[in-house]
Amino acid sequence: MSLFKLINRFVEVYKIETLGALDGPGIRTVIFLQGCPMRCAYCHNADSWRLGVGDGEIMSLQSLYDLALRYKPYYKNGGGVTFSGGEALMQAQALMPLVHALKKAGIHITLDTSGSITDKAAMKLIDAVDLVILDIKATEEDFHQSLTGHSMEKPMHVLNHLKKTEKPYWIRQVVLKGHYDTEAQKRLLDALTEHPSRERLEFLPYHNLGMDKWSDWQMKYRKEF
Repeated sequence: MSLFKLINRFVEVYKIETLGALDGPGIRTVIFLQGCPMRCAYCHNADSWRLGVGDGEIMSLQSLYDLALRYKPYYKNGGGVTFSGGEALMQAQALMPLVHALKKAGIHITLDTSGSITDKAAMKLIDAVDLVILDIKATEEDFHQSLTGHSMEKPMHVLNHLKKTEKPYWIRQVVLKGHYDTEAQKRLLDALTEHPSRERLEFLPYHNLGMDKWSDWQMKYRKEF
């Protein structure tokens, strides 16, 4: 990948975490992209939803590439770079040159996504990375609609694509009070997402650390979870 193509291409970044240990294997640089189409009722990064409104920072692909390479000596035990969000797939086309450059440099790439975008650019990005962490918001259509404002159709399309292409993937789900907090409900997610390519099934604890952000945006935070 030429220097020119990285310098002259940009993405909007919400925040960056160096030496992260939770979003993929090993030690990682986690690049959180600005923008998300979903409106999850418990989101702790509601200020990452909107593009181009001053919350994110416009950064060149070259600056992100340089940052990732700076920390490469720490990428032990399968570590590397994770693209998260927001929803990284909203900027899939812009990210592709960076993904190709990082892979050429021998860096493992993980995509952490809700699977809420399935256009051509998004699916190409999914195919290009080494590992996908798919955050399944709900296993019932009605509750998924209520929780996120979106159908399950696109996340299920991404899940089926991961299975079909045998792309390594992890599944994550937030444990909400009254939803997914019983063994029977956890077994349902296990059965839905089971496949030889699934490397991990994770249940994340609910927290309300982002509640103040909702007040800042003059939105109502759902507290029943």
